[in-house]
Amino acid sequence: MKKLSMVIVCLFLFGAVFGFSAGPAMAKDKPVLLKVPICFATALPGLGSTIKWIEDRINLASGGSVKMKVYEPGKLVAPFEILESVSKGKVNAGYSISGYWEGKIPGASIFSTVPFGPEAGEFLAWMWYGNGRKLYQKMYDDAGYNVHVIPCGIIAPETSGWFGSPINSIDDLKGLKMRFYGLGGKAVQKLGVSVSLLPGGEIFPALEKKAIDATEFSMPAIDARLGFYKVVKHNYFPGWHQQATLFELLINKDVWNGLSDQQKMIIEMMCVAATADSFAYTEALQGQVIRENVEQRGVTLHYWSDDMLDAFKKAWQEVAVELSAQSPMFKEAWDDLSAFRTNYSFWQSYGFLPRPKPIK
Repeated sequence: MKKLSMVIVCLFLFGAVFGFSAGPAMAKDKPVLLKVPICFATALPGLGSTIKWIEDRINLASGGSVKMKVYEPGKLVAPFEILESVSKGKVNAGYSISGYWEGKIPGASIFSTVPFGPEAGEFLAWMWYGNGRKLYQKMYDDAGYNVHVIPCGIIAPETSGWFGSPINSIDDLKGLKMRFYGLGGKAVQKLGVSVSLLPGGEIFPALEKKAIDATEFSMPAIDARLGFYKVVKHNYFPGWHQQATLFELLINKDVWNGLSDQQKMIIEMMCVAATADSFAYTEALQGQVIRENVEQRGVTLHYWSDDMLDAFKKAWQEVAVELSAQSPMFKEAWDDLSAFRTNYSFWQSYGFLPRPKPIK
């Protein structure tokens, strides 16, 4: 798997961020407290821990000009209500993932994760140096949401799911009740899976009570903390549906427009630094957890066959065509991302080991 080199970026960003705290102009800014309800518990590495990382540092980095208070899921605003609450000014900020608004904005998941890639490095390249971020903001503007969005945290591939018994063919998926996220969830629906999108805290009880038969959620270190292995013992890889997952900090647009340029820069730079940290941190955890799953928890690891991966990819391609016809926003973003990936594939084909096939 390709690795994202973040060392130089981090050194620069930390110097920039902490350099701002010494500036005399910062002392003149009216202090702001961002109250941030979140979708994922701060105990979950890379999901909720990233915004906690910012909370612990932003007061010092800004010289007290920007403070943040993070609220665990459901403590201030329910996870699926964060976008509406930030837009209407009930809270001034929120931390989430765009796919949670799929029911409100069809295709919104494209700004969080895309089946069969891009991986983290390529995704950030499109987001920061392609048109990704511009289109991300345009999505919320066109849908009438009064929010400013900042990409804020990324993790590498997730597992492909936890099952009670081996999945040997597409027939084994038919009729399965499964928690599944985003665009990948739309793909497996085409293969006969009954999909529901449950918040992380509701998944284990649903498995235990057999309200669902299987689930995907996140990386091994996160899934282990939620205890899925206690109920279902077959863990599948690779996470074809989420080769990278990007998170978002939403700030009410009126609040954002009222901040000084330095306050805005502090928040932006903290998110860039947190994105680097979340990637490195979550990459560091997974290998040990996978070993423990096998050696201590009785988990069987599986890697999808080429036939199964081909079936997933075909279903996803059908979803992409349908969403493009249904949602002008998705089509614009998908076409732009696809063009970016075509160019990137020339670099990918020569720059990395092992050599992958160019995207067609």
